[in-house]
Amino acid sequence: MPGPPPDQFAQQDTDPRAGIDEAVAGLDDLAALPLSEHVERFEAVHTELTVALSTIDKV
Repeated sequence: MPGPPPDQFAQQDTDPRAGIDEAVAGLDDLAALPLSEHVERFEAVHTELTVALSTIDKV
């Protein structure tokens, strides 16, 4: 089944936006990368967004 590993949703002690910023920064040089590497970068952003959204109820 696609998606991040279950432990990926563990509660973070830090601001979840930090992971989002880092993952999105990984898209900056996307045009220079081979197409085969794009999926990995997009999945990293998707994972960080999913983790951040899962923490909303814990605010």
